[in-house]
Amino acid sequence: MREVLEKVAKGEISIEKAEKLLRVLAIEEIGNLARLDVGRESRKGIPEVILAEGKTPEDLVEIALKMLKKSGRAIISRVTKEQICAIKKALPKDVNLQINSKARIVTIKMKNLRVEKTGGKIGIFTAGTSDIPIAEEARIIAEEMGCEVITAYDVGVAGVHRLLPPLKEMITKDVDAIIVVAGREGALPTVVAGMVDLPVIAVPTSMGYGFGEKGVSALMAMLQSCSLGLAVVNIDGGIAAGAIATMIANRVAKFKKKIPSNEI
Repeated sequence: MREVLEKVAKGEISIEKAEKLLRVLAIEEIGNLARLDVGRESRKGIPEVILAEGKTPEDLVEIALKMLKKSGRAIISRVTKEQICAIKKALPKDVNLQINSKARIVTIKMKNLRVEKTGGKIGIFTAGTSDIPIAEEARIIAEEMGCEVITAYDVGVAGVHRLLPPLKEMITKDVDAIIVVAGREGALPTVVAGMVDLPVIAVPTSMGYGFGEKGVSALMAMLQSCSLGLAVVNIDGGIAAGAIATMIANRVAKFKKKIPSNEI
């Protein structure tokens, strides 16, 4: 980093070139255990998320504390009760801990860290209550990226009349993108995408049994959807959906700020 700054001071490289080099350098190594991309948020606008699955509680704590030290925040997904207990015991006193048991996400922040609101807005629907944990993954990552999130859960096609009031609210509040989470036959994203002029991100969930179980039918139905403007992420990909929807919303918000309000 010092070498890059010295080159800028000497006029050997531009500020833009230096910024690119610093982003490349912003990877924190923890021995042979993990390589944290601590510069991801400044480079992409998406914070690094630590996947807890497959990690011992001890390894997870070490990684999380390193991330907390370097960026002021650590987001950990798919945690177990044992891992949560280990994290609680290891945390210093000057941090805030948030646990979402439905989403199985833990967020750790230094007390002085505040997420800046971008002005971006997204909506999230679920077809059923069983789909809520995946939707909550999307909501948390969107909020951690500065977005306002409007949710409407359990509004699937088995009672499609439930969809219309919250959909009207989202359109009225001018959301920039919509996430639709559904299992079973995965029909709800197609319905929503056919009714709005917004990008819709579909998330198949592993809820369901029998033929096409574990999200396979939902994924196939979403990929075969005849409604244009619909994109699909992987089965149970709540975080992936939240990230892409928020990138859309935050980019929209960025350019809205440059346009006078009377011209929007």
